[in-house]
Amino acid sequence: MNTLMDVLRHRPGWVEVKDEGEWDFYWCDVSWLRENFDHTYMDEHVRISHFRNHYELTRKNYMVKNLKRFRKQLEREAGKLEAAKCDFFPKTFEMPCEYHLFVEEFRKNPGITWIMKPVARSQGKGIFLFRKLKDIMDWRKGTVGKKLTSMETLPPRSTINPSGSHDTRTSDDQKDETPVESYVAQRYIENPYLIGGRKFDLRVYVLVMSYIPLRAWLYRDGFARFSNTRFTLSSIDDQYVHLTNVAVQKTSPDYHPKKGCKWMLQRFRQYLASEHGPQAVETLFRDMDNIFVKSLQSVQKVMISDKHCFELYGYDILIDQDLKPWLLEVNASPSLTASSQEDYELKTCLLEDTLHVVDMEARLTGREKRVGGFDLMWNDGPVSGEEGAPDLSGMGTCVTNTHLGMLACREGVGARGATRWERRQPGTAVSELDVRFTSCVMLSKGLNFSVPRL
Repeated sequence: MNTLMDVLRHRPGWVEVKDEGEWDFYWCDVSWLRENFDHTYMDEHVRISHFRNHYELTRKNYMVKNLKRFRKQLEREAGKLEAAKCDFFPKTFEMPCEYHLFVEEFRKNPGITWIMKPVARSQGKGIFLFRKLKDIMDWRKGTVGKKLTSMETLPPRSTINPSGSHDTRTSDDQKDETPVESYVAQRYIENPYLIGGRKFDLRVYVLVMSYIPLRAWLYRDGFARFSNTRFTLSSIDDQYVHLTNVAVQKTSPDYHPKKGCKWMLQRFRQYLASEHGPQAVETLFRDMDNIFVKSLQSVQKVMISDKHCFELYGYDILIDQDLKPWLLEVNASPSLTASSQEDYELKTCLLEDTLHVVDMEARLTGREKRVGGFDLMWNDGPVSGEEGAPDLSGMGTCVTNTHLGMLACREGVGARGATRWERRQPGTAVSELDVRFTSCVMLSKGLNFSVPRL
């Protein structure tokens, strides 16, 4: 069930653009962005669904590099206590360029489990776990390994611009065109929180409308993705135990297509509250808020913040037995294909609310703290969740405006309720907008639309 096609085609006043007609809104694929963004003229009102160098956050190796750099910056400017707020990602090394550093770390802690991930693949492809250096040597002897052996002395595959960002000419979130396929070797979280003996991770949605200033919205709904097989460290080769990706789990012999392998976040939050109490759950979710904000801040100075761009990120978060959240990765193109009716309803609402926030129809006042299921989390500083309370940047004393895993009532009025859909100039005629679809299979191609403007 393709939720994106359904939502865009049923948006009132929006028209699908055929062929190469003029368009106002483009839900584009990242490969289109790379090939066409710098050569496409866009009017003031035009919007596209990715930032130019989105991969600074969504490519596994760049995400870690930016977080490490940001942590050092915080330590210099604000001290070790503030820098410790960035300790939410496992120890990570880029392969092959940091292979010798990895070996040094590996020998300090013999016997622990590591996980290897290709930096530019998705849906669990190419991932494997290991405990012995011999396993890495076996990997190096394979197709990728042969290339690594011959290319190991080369510098990293991209250069760094003066701004600190990676060279856009050699970077791409979906493809790896150099002879070496880069991987990350990451310390595996060996003590994940289990429900029913099964491992899971969380998919959370964050919508960024601007990086300068940083303006980010957190969606209340999301889901936990479960494995179909009980967790054990005795079989590290079993992908059905260790990988929670739906693309992997749906191939399991035990997968039930109607039941799926997901819990909605509201159910997950209620379960945790019954097991650990509301205060522990509140602390966990505040720690997750910290992950969202700090990760976005880590790329704020290197991201090209174009006024035409927005981005709906899919965050993957793992919870351990101590109720500590870990950031696994951030997805630039989170799957919008539904695996069940409940999943379909969540994703259609997510997309409808995303379009409300993007606001091609110019209905918003700019003062909203909530639009549908989205809560304004950061607006050049933390947004207070208390009526009338000031936004206190960096003070940590206000109740922040995030409600992840809480019921997302889609009715209401005002800053804390859903948006009042009032036109700024009542009676003004709505012009027909041209919207273009090129393809809608797993967002492999873009979707272009024309939208009514007031």
